[in-house]
Amino acid sequence: MDLTGKLLIAMPGMGDMRFEHSVVFLCDHGLKGAMGLIVNKPVLDVRLSDLLEQLEIARGPGSEDMTIHFGGPVEGARGFVLHSSDYRSSLQSLEVGGGFSMTATLDVLEDLANGRGPERALMALGYAGWGPGQLEAEIGLNGWLTAEADQELVFAVPDDEKWVAALATLGVDPLTLSASAGHA
Repeated sequence: MDLTGKLLIAMPGMGDMRFEHSVVFLCDHGLKGAMGLIVNKPVLDVRLSDLLEQLEIARGPGSEDMTIHFGGPVEGARGFVLHSSDYRSSLQSLEVGGGFSMTATLDVLEDLANGRGPERALMALGYAGWGPGQLEAEIGLNGWLTAEADQELVFAVPDDEKWVAALATLGVDPLTLSASAGHA
């Protein structure tokens, strides 16, 4: 099972408050584990303009400010930009598929600051990571639902509505979810 490019939707009762009501975009999933970015948890006191100022990157005409997201509990000071695949870093971008790419090099911030970045983008600090077999075990224990990723949901739906919207893509009403797994 390869879940690269899919969404993980946190189930109620997961037990880890950092992931409560989270929607995670999986950038990579394979035998060595998984890596993803939480796409619906904004860091309320930090914006891209703050980060650019700290990195001494000047904002040019055509640049837009954006919310920074809590991408996950691993390497919280490291930045990642999940974006539409119309943009490719001159250094390195990871083509995820489904119209998504991810770049973690400084040049994407410089390009965003100068209005030359991707058409759609979401900036995150930190990431969510799982060791080999860990994510599959969490899914088996009713910790996550999986869904297809959609650019509108990831980039356009307001953060506080993404969890419900992601569930709706599966035809699931949040009121019908249970925190306990059933086994036949």
